[in-house]
Amino acid sequence: MRVHPSHLRFRSLATVAVIAVLAIASTVLTAQMGGGQPAAALPSPAATANVTIGGGSITIKYNTPQMRGRKIMGSLVPYGQVWRTGANPATTLITSVPLKFGTLLVPAGTHTIYSLPSAETWQLILNNQTGQWGLTYTPSMDLGRIPMLAKPMAGPQEGMSLSFENTTAKSTELHMRWETTDRYVVITVP
Repeated sequence: MRVHPSHLRFRSLATVAVIAVLAIASTVLTAQMGGGQPAAALPSPAATANVTIGGGSITIKYNTPQMRGRKIMGSLVPYGQVWRTGANPATTLITSVPLKFGTLLVPAGTHTIYSLPSAETWQLILNNQTGQWGLTYTPSMDLGRIPMLAKPMAGPQEGMSLSFENTTAKSTELHMRWETTDRYVVITVP
């Protein structure tokens, strides 16, 4: 039995098309699952802030965006819009004991941190939706909003950071710093 050359050409094209589709699908799935790229290679690497207070612990998991020559506050982080307070996945706060963030009572558990910046004032937002990408914000899931205090910075800071400072057995300050902004909330044992 003799096969016509045009039939072979069709089979070859179909095979190439299937291989191309599989290669693209594999690349997309690997990227979505975070595979193939070590954390150090990310433009906004993962970071963690930890503190012990009131017989329990607080852990914040976030990614650290960098200035890289860009204007940050009022531009990359627009004023008057909810910001993910980090990069990539939503910033996660895990507390093993109930605590007060400002005047807001926060139960033990996992929460998501957002913020609402403006040129004059900032609010820290604690949200009960967890596990989402950082750009997904559902206001109806807010646990509450806390006014943030400000401290001057001596000079610009390249990478965004979250840190606990001035910690005692019953209180700590959660600081968010980036560019020339230092905003914080006081956390206490209820």
